[in-house]
Amino acid sequence: MSLSFESICVHEPKDTKSNKPHILPIYASSSFEFENINEGIDIFTNKKDGFVYSRYSNPTVESVAIKLAKLESFGMNTEATAILTSSGMSAISTLIAGCMNYGEKILTQANLYGGTTELIKKVFSRFGVEAIFTDFQKYDNIESIIKKDSTIKMIFLESPANPTLACVDLEILAGLGKKYGIITAIDNTFCTPYIQQPLKWGIDFVIHSTTKYLNGHGNSISGAIISLDKEMMKEKIWTTMKLLGTNCNPFDAWLINNGLKTLVLRMNKHSENALALASFLEKHPKVAHTNYTGLVSHPDHKVATKQMKIHGGMMSFEVKGGIEAGKILMDNIKMCTLAPTLGDVDTLILHPASMSHMNIPREIRMENGITDGLIRISVGIEEIEDLKQDLDQALSFC
Repeated sequence: MSLSFESICVHEPKDTKSNKPHILPIYASSSFEFENINEGIDIFTNKKDGFVYSRYSNPTVESVAIKLAKLESFGMNTEATAILTSSGMSAISTLIAGCMNYGEKILTQANLYGGTTELIKKVFSRFGVEAIFTDFQKYDNIESIIKKDSTIKMIFLESPANPTLACVDLEILAGLGKKYGIITAIDNTFCTPYIQQPLKWGIDFVIHSTTKYLNGHGNSISGAIISLDKEMMKEKIWTTMKLLGTNCNPFDAWLINNGLKTLVLRMNKHSENALALASFLEKHPKVAHTNYTGLVSHPDHKVATKQMKIHGGMMSFEVKGGIEAGKILMDNIKMCTLAPTLGDVDTLILHPASMSHMNIPREIRMENGITDGLIRISVGIEEIEDLKQDLDQALSFC
């Protein structure tokens, strides 16, 4: 059929690809064509694999999801399933919306990332899903709470926690979940699957803010939900993602894949620098105490060593002088970047009391070690002596 000039302008050109591209293409298409009506029916009814609409799935996004699933279940007898979402918070909200019903409760810890706490208390509570906060290091108490309340249907945790780096025994919590038929989920953003694989310890769902270490370069926002339960992922989590529209876009998925190529190199360097910086700050006269799981002095060093391959790039420390000293430190850093994120190649510094956890009541913060003078550092891959000098000079003003 011979087309007019106007029609040639409108229609897609012929795909001239004759052999496989070396780098994963970005499939920037909102929808996908069918060869005929029968193919469309077969794809819509899941009789045939195929793509329909990029809110449902997309070739770039799916390729990266498969890669993440392989990493999270590496070394296991079964392969996981992953779903990419638009952010780490959308991964958490999609998981909760997909698993929880009205009148059910989530058992969690008070020393979570502030955004997660707010999500449950301010959003999901309006839809009949409530949170019970407890100390996840008191395992007998956890079981006692579960026994008394049959409406608890999910255990949601962080280990290491943000920003105190407190760790809990994943095997014990996963065991309690299985014993009482409760879903267990963890935010594994701090560690990535290179450092910690919660699925190996029996955890049901793993969440990542892929914005952070998995991408590693601060140029995308996305999230991931990963599980060995393929049926649950397909029937509940994917359906929820599709209908809420919390899907990842192909460009952000492509950026995740680029970051994954250097994940091991970066995480090794992050960990090496974090241990050196934590050791330096632990002895600094202006520092009250230092939180880093790689330090023998950390109260959870033993359980962290059991579960984690290395200790990662996240640490925090208490500057003497409280909230004002914390603010002074923030205003006097020169090389470190004052930014409300983590996991980039450069060192990022944050004051939780006035930033990430400012909306958490002070008494709850203090009870969980998120004190007024606490400083969180996402240690980058720069020259370690430069980092020491920057923190040292900034501390001299406190």
